[in-house]
Amino acid sequence: MNVVFYDAYNLIYRARHALPRAMQESKNGISFAFYRSFAALNRKLQPDMAYFVTEGKPVQRLNLLPEYKGTRAKNTDMNFSRQRNEIISMISDYFPVTVVNHPMHECDDIIAHLVKKHSAAGDDVTVVSTDTDFLQLANSVAGFKQYDPIRKKYKDLPEHDYVSWKALTGDSSDNIIGFKGIGNKRALNMLENPSKLHDFLYEGGNAEKFKRNKELISFIDVSNDENMITFTSDESNWDKVFQSFEEMEFRSIISEKGWKNFLSAFDSV
Repeated sequence: MNVVFYDAYNLIYRARHALPRAMQESKNGISFAFYRSFAALNRKLQPDMAYFVTEGKPVQRLNLLPEYKGTRAKNTDMNFSRQRNEIISMISDYFPVTVVNHPMHECDDIIAHLVKKHSAAGDDVTVVSTDTDFLQLANSVAGFKQYDPIRKKYKDLPEHDYVSWKALTGDSSDNIIGFKGIGNKRALNMLENPSKLHDFLYEGGNAEKFKRNKELISFIDVSNDENMITFTSDESNWDKVFQSFEEMEFRSIISEKGWKNFLSAFDSV
């Protein structure tokens, strides 16, 4: 079975930033861009089962590092927030896609958990996201694939220990500070020469910081919290979708040709 995992917020933010400012500020421009790109992705990947995974609060990482993701600007755009919430609600209620959430864990951790379960059951697994943290799954999940919706191609997978590499170089987007003077080339050299990494880590304080960074970057095992993961039904209601698109004046999607084309994108699920 071909199982696809959509990083929900990543796709919705992508739809927003792909638009010119005027359309970003329009009443339903972000929603229009999202649904068109979502249909195109589903048509290309043809999943037998699809998950749309939303964000919870990163409680464990914030306990470890209160400044985690602290450099990210807070969203104050109520128009965007409304459209994001409406998209999630519509996918949840009317699309043949399962919306998944855990209130106390990030989307990444829940996707990783589900990817491992489906892979162990013999399914083909693909994550759709621009987030490079998912690449660590290549180190533990046979046949893992990640599709980049911006570059419109599958990502090259690392052969090195991705988590250790990122623990050394850092991740500015999550406010995880790497080690001064260590870039991609030096980090890879250390991983290829364990004695060099060993010597570096036993210089004052480096081992402790390296361990913390690895813990922040690694996916959290949510097995003990599995009962808190919520799953919606994947039953479709295309009449309701059409009605909503009609109200939002998505004329090109609900034209006779456009609507047939939109529905065909979800034939496989």
